[in-house]
Amino acid sequence: IHQKIREAEKGAIMDEFSGRVGTLISGMILRFDGSNVRVDIGRTEAIMPASERIPSERLSANQRLTFLLKAIEEGPKGKDIILSRADPLFVEKLFAREVPEVASGSVIVKMTAREAGVRSKVAVFSNVSGVDPVGSCVGQKGVRVQAVTNELGGERVDIVPWSENTKELIASSLSPAENLSVILDEENKIAKVFAPEEMLSLAIGREGQNVRLAAKLTGYRIEVEPSLPKKAAKTKKVKKVIKKKSAKKKIEDGSKKLDAGK
Repeated sequence: IHQKIREAEKGAIMDEFSGRVGTLISGMILRFDGSNVRVDIGRTEAIMPASERIPSERLSANQRLTFLLKAIEEGPKGKDIILSRADPLFVEKLFAREVPEVASGSVIVKMTAREAGVRSKVAVFSNVSGVDPVGSCVGQKGVRVQAVTNELGGERVDIVPWSENTKELIASSLSPAENLSVILDEENKIAKVFAPEEMLSLAIGREGQNVRLAAKLTGYRIEVEPSLPKKAAKTKKVKKVIKKKSAKKKIEDGSKKLDAGK
């Protein structure tokens, strides 16, 4: 009888938490099972697997943290509640908590690319007149984005304006780099990005991280190259025109010779 009561109680608890999948939950770290973490979430225990931990984060017993309730999965001893702090959705839910405009839906988080513990890029959009989506998420003096960064243990978060114009989105996603020009190969999903010399390292990022996250965010393979100085670009354009004219002249000369030979 006791066994059946316990099973019924566990079933009721799981039903309650299954309705909260995809939301934030507060919990206290109980213990470590190898690299997995056992967390007290009130009425029951949950697991944060090693794959859902922020790699650079140091955790200790009795530490209270916020988690994403990611899923309920079948484990060896029945159902397990799976928590995450590494999922990109965790970042989005933190913005919904810190930014009233995101919570109300007047600012929409369109997509998030993340390398947990290091850096995230969040593309935001609003179709509400007078609402600045980037400004809303950053907050006055950066207070809102800083609150998210603090919860993520210092992870850097870039807020970029989402656009239906792919070129604009790719250029924005490579921020803080500026003055970029983008050429698209839409069929093969490749973007060639030309950056001024002084912006090249910013566009690529440390160990290619900035361009890697921009690629995740936009779905394009991004190749960053130095843009030619104006003078060199002009010379190149002139040479191209001369080459075209020369080819045209050769064709015309060839046609004249053919006419003369008739």
